Amino acid sequence: MKFFRKLFKYTIRTLLLLIIIAVGFVGYRTYQFTNNVNQYRQEVETIAQEMGVDDFTDTILGIMYTESKGIGTDLMQSSESAYGSRGQITSQQESIQYGVEHFAEVYQLSQQAGCDLSTAVQAYNYGFQYIDYVKNNGGKNSVELAEAYSRDVLSPGLGNSTQNQYRYVKLQSLLYNGGYLYSDGGNMFYADIVNMNERLVDWFYNIQK
Repeated sequence: MKFFRKLFKYTIRTLLLLIIIAVGFVGYRTYQFTNNVNQYRQEVETIAQEMGVDDFTDTILGIMYTESKGIGTDLMQSSESAYGSRGQITSQQESIQYGVEHFAEVYQLSQQAGCDLSTAVQAYNYGFQYIDYVKNNGGKNSVELAEAYSRDVLSPGLGNSTQNQYRYVKLQSLLYNGGYLYSDGGNMFYADIVNMNERLVDWFYNIQK
C-alpha cells in the first residue's frame, strides 16, 4: 500500500511539474510572438490613420498575430487580396500597407451594410461577399453564420461539394465542434481568434510600458 501511495504522489508531482513547464513554455512563446507583432505597432498605426481606421490598430495587430505571429515577409497574409495569388509580397512594409488597406475596405463596406466589426474581421478571411451574406442574415457575425457560409457557399464554390472536413485544433474549434474546419472553406473561427489575439497583443504591450 505504501508503494502505491508513493507512486501516486510521485505521478501527481510529475504531472504538476509537466503542466507548469508547459504553461511556462506557452507563456514565453506568446510573449515572443506578441513582441514580434508589437514592433510593428507604430507603422500599423500610421497607415491605419491614413486609411481612417486608426481606432482599430489593436484589431489589425490581432489580425497580424493570427496570420503570421509577426514572422516572415507577408505579415498580414495580404498577397491574395492585393495580387490575387500567394507569394507576391516582397517586403514586410508592403504586406502591412496592403493588409491595412484591405481591413479598411472590409470595415467600411461592413459599416455601409449595417454590419458589426466582427463581420469586417471575418470578411478579412472570407472575402467581401461575406458582408452581404451577413447583411441578409441579421447583420451580426457569429460562428454559426460563419460556419453556414463556409459549408454552403465558400467551400462548395472552391470545389468541396461533399462537405469534407479536416482537423483544426484550436480552443475555439475544440469547444464548438471538436476541432474541425471545412476544406477550402476558410476559417469560421477567424473573428473569434483575432479577438482573442488582439487582447493578448494589447495586454503584453501594456505591461511592458
